[in-house]
Amino acid sequence: MLLTRVSLFLTALLIGATFSQAQPLNPQASEAPVIVERLDVRFDGVKSVSEAYIRGNIQMVAGDEYNQGKIDQSIRVLYGTRLFEFIEVDLERLSDTRVIVTFVVRPKYKIESIEFVGNDRISNRRLLRETELRRGTFLDEFQVASGLEKLREYYLKKRFSNINIDYNVVRDRVRGTAQVTYTIDEGVKIKVDDIRFYGNDSVGERRLRGEMETREWWFFSWLTGGGKFNADEFDEDLTLLETFYKNEGYLDINIPEEEVRLDFPDDENELIIHITVEEGPRYYVGNIDFSGSTIYTAEELRRSMRLQPGAVFSPEKIDEAVQAIRDYYGSQGYLETFVRAERRPNLTTRDIDLVFLIDESDKFFVESINIDGNTKTKSRVILRELALAPGDVFDTVRMRNSEERLKATRFFEDPAGVQLSPEDTNIPGRKDLRIAVREGRTGNFTFGAGFSSLENLVFFAEVTQGNFDIFNWRSGFQGDGQKLRLRFQIGSRSNEIVLAFEEPWLFEQRLGFGFEVYRRQSEFNSSLYDELRTGFEIYLRKRLFEVVDGRIAYGLENVQIDDISSFAPPFLRELAGPDGEIEEVVSKVSLLLLRDTRNRLVFPTRGSRYSVQQNFAGGIFGGDVDYYKVEFRGARYFQTFRFPIEQTLSVLLRGGAIQPYSGNDEDVPFYDRFFLGGPQSLRGFDFREVGPYEGGEPAGGNSYAMASLEYTFTIADPIRVAVFYDAGFVEPTSWDFSPERYNDNFGFGLRIMVMGSPLRLDYGIPITTSEDNEDVGNQFHFSFGSRF
Repeated sequence: MLLTRVSLFLTALLIGATFSQAQPLNPQASEAPVIVERLDVRFDGVKSVSEAYIRGNIQMVAGDEYNQGKIDQSIRVLYGTRLFEFIEVDLERLSDTRVIVTFVVRPKYKIESIEFVGNDRISNRRLLRETELRRGTFLDEFQVASGLEKLREYYLKKRFSNINIDYNVVRDRVRGTAQVTYTIDEGVKIKVDDIRFYGNDSVGERRLRGEMETREWWFFSWLTGGGKFNADEFDEDLTLLETFYKNEGYLDINIPEEEVRLDFPDDENELIIHITVEEGPRYYVGNIDFSGSTIYTAEELRRSMRLQPGAVFSPEKIDEAVQAIRDYYGSQGYLETFVRAERRPNLTTRDIDLVFLIDESDKFFVESINIDGNTKTKSRVILRELALAPGDVFDTVRMRNSEERLKATRFFEDPAGVQLSPEDTNIPGRKDLRIAVREGRTGNFTFGAGFSSLENLVFFAEVTQGNFDIFNWRSGFQGDGQKLRLRFQIGSRSNEIVLAFEEPWLFEQRLGFGFEVYRRQSEFNSSLYDELRTGFEIYLRKRLFEVVDGRIAYGLENVQIDDISSFAPPFLRELAGPDGEIEEVVSKVSLLLLRDTRNRLVFPTRGSRYSVQQNFAGGIFGGDVDYYKVEFRGARYFQTFRFPIEQTLSVLLRGGAIQPYSGNDEDVPFYDRFFLGGPQSLRGFDFREVGPYEGGEPAGGNSYAMASLEYTFTIADPIRVAVFYDAGFVEPTSWDFSPERYNDNFGFGLRIMVMGSPLRLDYGIPITTSEDNEDVGNQFHFSFGSRF
């Protein structure tokens, strides 16, 4: 009690010291009101803020009745401007009814300079950007301290594990400026020379290292940023190792903290990590029983999950089995069924028996579908992607599939832009399906410049809209799920304009309809002529089964070859008309089957992509050329290793043949024949350099085949190194796959992500050449995009 009274007394003294010059007046205590005779502003330090600005934030002027509440509010407002370090109010009584009010303000100092001391490995410019402080702004010591924490986080991210940072602020009261200095002790970057395990009788060291984020230093670590010791990351690694062992059946795994040693044997910058593990026995799944299941038999429930007696006891696999049973019930509408796995050690077999405790729910049906958050996308565009409808059994598996399909449209923010969930209703056995979406950006406008070994310098501009609505101008032509693409490109060796449109749900059926109109002019096909293709294509596309798409298209194209050189081979000059140009119309129908299971479109690590395309030109479809063409393209991707870096082997196969209806191989138009060589095929050769020649000019062939092996590995995101081997041939006659004109090459390259598109740099070295191109040399290619 005594301490409380002393505390209150000291607090009163401090309050009295704050208003040392005068006590707040209480107008209620006097008979006549107290009037503010004069209101002054006095600066304690440099006058860096205008007096008019200060007065504008004071809630009182001379002649007003004195009000303590307005004084307090004025102080709060001035502090809220974040321009002042200190504010106090002095009151001078002239009489019982007159008073002078003086606001004493100490403006904040302006930051004159921000200095860094001791940062030998990180530039001042980079550190300044991390602090988010700026010269010329007002000093806020809270922001300075916050900048210190941001610097510490940045250094830890860069693997400086023993970083030490402090700051100091020097104020100049005369000039009203401040100098902020961060003193940095970067310590040393500790390289992990080796990670050694002891007691790991059942699991190899390489496997255990693969589970850790901490990596050993290797040749490319200076690029990848790995190989450095980080204490926080290493603590997480020990947890990851324990989780890994438990999922391998070693439930009694123990990694004693006292047995984890960090040694610096020869150099204080190089670390050897010693980790001792106590594996314990390996446990297996014993008997599997079910309790509380009346709707399904035990045998039906066993078939619903992959877990079987005798399997390694893995907590992760047990959780998957629980989810599988929930899904089995949920697929039939019993969506509130509760499932829990209970462990029961079997002392006889030394296995762990499992009993799945099941609390079954009622069966539910879909009552209605409620959509929230779709400000642009039409409701029917969302509804048509669903695998559920009102009146259906409320299948939770189909609900999740519907959610994935909506996410795949890319109309909504990723990753949490789409959420589907059941909602209670007042009707027994009925639940609503609630769809909550958060609209994302679906339109893009891009422009820029690029350079490739084929097209040289190009400038481009492109507009794309993935959620287009051709009839809805009020919403900015958005919301109906259509696709629009408009591209302009102009370059030193090529020009292009393309307009493409697709309606993915024609007549509200899962049937895609689209068209493309284009004009493409190129000079890089040959130095002896220019090529201009103008035309259009319309198509229908449909998912046939599983992951196989079918596509049928009709295209009409005008092909014009002009500026034919006098040095062109005879076959080319003979085709030219009186005006020295070749102009022909190609009318064709195309059929395409496509199967694509790649895990990602750029730099896939697993999966495949196969396509077979057939073209029927001329004949009953008209036009100036008549031929049948078939082409196969396939690619398969294998992830060989993930640790210490991601490594992928890709295998690419292509082949095709073209045959004129007349049976005469020479009747195939040369501009539609097959060519190999260049960045998209055999990279040890120049563009179109592989294949038959006529008069010293590549003439193309009617049959071809090629194969390519490429091994890529990441050295630093977003940079990958590639080693490749390409082989192929082009034959002049149709359906001739005898490799008489066989060519192959090997090489290496780089893959760099630039603005979302892969830049490919390849250096190819020929190994075997055919007689037509014996004098070729090594080739350097650079291009954008993938090779498929």
